[in-house]
Amino acid sequence: MKKNIKNILLYNIKTLIGFELIYKIISVVIFGPIFLSLFKLITHISGYNYLTLENIIPFLLNPITLIFLFILIMFITFYTIIDISTIIIILDNAYQKKKITIKNAFIVACKKSLRIFKKKNLLFPILVIFLIPFLNIGISSGFVSTISVPEFILDYINKNSILSILYFVLIISLTIILFRWLYVIHYFVLEECNFKESKKKSINLSKKNKLKDFISIIITQIIIVLLYIVFILLGIFIISLLYKYLGKNLISSFSITMIWFLIALSYIVLVLMATPISYAIISVRFYKHKEEIKENVVHVKTYYKDNKKINKKFNILKYCIIILCIFSGTLFTYSVINGYYDLKIEYIRQIEVTAHRGASINYPENTMSAFIGAKELGADWIELDVQQTKDKEIIVLHDTNLKRTTGLDKNTWEVTYDEIKDLDAGSHLNSKFSDERIPTLKEVIKYALDNNIKLNIELKPTGREIDFEKMVVDIINEYNFSSNCVVTSQVYNVLENVKKYDNNIKTVYVMSLAYGNITDLIAADSFSVEASSITKTLVKKVHNSGKELYAWTVNTKESIDNMIDLNVDNIITDNIDLAKEEIYSSKTSDVINEYIKFVNNLLK
Repeated sequence: MKKNIKNILLYNIKTLIGFELIYKIISVVIFGPIFLSLFKLITHISGYNYLTLENIIPFLLNPITLIFLFILIMFITFYTIIDISTIIIILDNAYQKKKITIKNAFIVACKKSLRIFKKKNLLFPILVIFLIPFLNIGISSGFVSTISVPEFILDYINKNSILSILYFVLIISLTIILFRWLYVIHYFVLEECNFKESKKKSINLSKKNKLKDFISIIITQIIIVLLYIVFILLGIFIISLLYKYLGKNLISSFSITMIWFLIALSYIVLVLMATPISYAIISVRFYKHKEEIKENVVHVKTYYKDNKKINKKFNILKYCIIILCIFSGTLFTYSVINGYYDLKIEYIRQIEVTAHRGASINYPENTMSAFIGAKELGADWIELDVQQTKDKEIIVLHDTNLKRTTGLDKNTWEVTYDEIKDLDAGSHLNSKFSDERIPTLKEVIKYALDNNIKLNIELKPTGREIDFEKMVVDIINEYNFSSNCVVTSQVYNVLENVKKYDNNIKTVYVMSLAYGNITDLIAADSFSVEASSITKTLVKKVHNSGKELYAWTVNTKESIDNMIDLNVDNIITDNIDLAKEEIYSSKTSDVINEYIKFVNNLLK
């Protein structure tokens, strides 16, 4: 098995790497922007200049949207299928011990892929767009590999045991389905079966082999990840070694550049080969299983013509690029080592940290102990949720119903403050917090004033309030607190009402989804966006409009670092310590020299 995988990978290795390199560059430079522009056109035609959680459902249910989105999805599927089909065709020729050019493989793949537009194949996007990237096992390709579940949804699922079980069952179910459909694309490409036939044949072929197929692919992904790590560590070690023993001169600059070049080239090859390696395994198992059940193996017919003139020109261009990279890299490395370039970077911006519902990991959310804990941990802001009781008291509470945090199965509009002021709001986290009570907005503002901390006050309307926004604004102004807070909401109309009562109050629109010209929403002075929806383009657009961008709820090191790199203004998190630490670490300068110092210390 291993020998067969190695053989079909190496036989047409230049064609595989060349195609993947070209296709990935075209994806980033040409088709990525085209698909994004088409989506913008769809929103424009449908009459939506921006998309938020409030208008996403009407947008998706719009007949015009449905038609154009279907067309867009079909073209993205077509583009992705071309990538996978070309790889399968190159591997199939290698299996037959036949050479094939990128051009021939691509032309055949395009002809095969066009069949997805036939009526019997219209369900193909279900496999390509959803199942493959969702399971993220390394055989996805192109744009669909970027699909992921937003972090705030995963956080919500993880906090609910029933949802966690259901999510786990869903993942397992999708995994089983995927491995039943593992050979669908092979049957589609090699034997020109329609989607239904391909699915049926794939299920039959994988019937007794699902576990072996699963183990083979998982092991492959682990090996690829380990190779990534090895190449990175190897590069750092060798360059540090050369830097230590050769000193700061042109020879060492050239040596370092050569090593970097070889390591970078190897790393790029690994990245480009991740998908072909996975499909090589699938292809070998496909042929093997067919032979085991004595099913006829059908190969793709291609025509190969070797154009020596084109090959010669391509080789000349390739070598010129390599020489140029080495020469440029040597000069740059020499300039850095001798101080002609300064790589030290200091972040001018000051990213602030907001404690989500207070220090809610260690203390009961939206309670005074959580707010005191947030201050002690060094948070710049405290995020809290406010609602209105039956007697119009503004209380600090996230849920409309009090049962989760207090045990009382009643809604906020059904109770007076006197009825709930003595409820235990802390034991749901730990019995030691049984003395915690539901605070009022006034209490929290008094604490914030005394302790010099800012508040992010999110209004949670139920539709049964009376003068809700006005009462919040009046409380803020009563304590002259407007310069130390922002009023936020997921309902845009709430912000409009706040501005009507007092235009000086700073407002923030909380959005799970942010797309399009959100800066046209003039009642929002800034935006608080779910982290997975934040992009460089969005940050730039918001900053260029003179507004700020908050990111919520960001709890992992990876996501916090990503938000720092994207240059957001405020990170809303449950993990205050981690956020502060990562922001501080992001100001560390000259990373390359730090790595070199670290490795040199190990070598002493």
